[in-house]
Amino acid sequence: MNNFETAVTKHYGDADLLSRIYSGLEAAGADVANLRPEDLAPVDEFHLGGRKATVYAVAKLPLDADSHVLDIGCGIGGAARFIAGQAGCRVTGIDLIPEFISTAQILTSLTGLADKVAFEIANALAMPFENETFDAAVTFHVAMNIPDRAGLYGEIARVMKPGATLCIYDVMKKNDEDIEFPMPWAQTRETSHLTTPEEMRVLLGDAGFDVVEVEDRTDLALEFLRQELTKKADGPPPLGIHLVLGATAKEKFGNALNGIESGRIAPVQIIARR
Repeated sequence: MNNFETAVTKHYGDADLLSRIYSGLEAAGADVANLRPEDLAPVDEFHLGGRKATVYAVAKLPLDADSHVLDIGCGIGGAARFIAGQAGCRVTGIDLIPEFISTAQILTSLTGLADKVAFEIANALAMPFENETFDAAVTFHVAMNIPDRAGLYGEIARVMKPGATLCIYDVMKKNDEDIEFPMPWAQTRETSHLTTPEEMRVLLGDAGFDVVEVEDRTDLALEFLRQELTKKADGPPPLGIHLVLGATAKEKFGNALNGIESGRIAPVQIIARR
């Protein structure tokens, strides 16, 4: 495992994650033996905007039941399960973090979607797939940890079919001003590698993508972060992304809010075609 993989695994890895999710589900009144995908929505997707951001992004993808979608940096599988449940298609999720993949597999089995969704521990810079495998791909809040952006988008292009659609939703920098850490994606600046939307256009073009749409999602992120910080003031709910972000969740949310409000960073969604 190289330095990049080690740093990311250390930041996100957590052997107690699944037990905390089980406890949260029970406290929220969910029937773990008959789990529904929507029961997991509060904790499932830890990108800015959560499920609302996922719904908006996935609506941009031309999917049908025959599609095979790649979720790069799938976390515990929330977006992958949502896509499979909505489109009835196959989804493959990859992530570096073993605890995320094992948790994703268990939760997917409990929600009855194991026949549609598969997960693998894999590095996005060297994916274990043949050329031109996937009809679409998504990556939500993943590339902020990856310094080799050219390698990342080149590898994504390799495994996508010609004409396939890629949806990227990442935090991007708007200027060169410093941001405060920890952030939800990085404990320190050494593992944070943000690009600008303008740089993304060049990177994607060099990898063989045509950029169709670039959209700033600041308003959604501000609403989401303010709601999360309000929850923290009254004590966290039994189920939420604080279970993934750990004891410093409030500080991370606060720093992200400050960075967005001050115009230093913004969540940006990009649609590109292979």
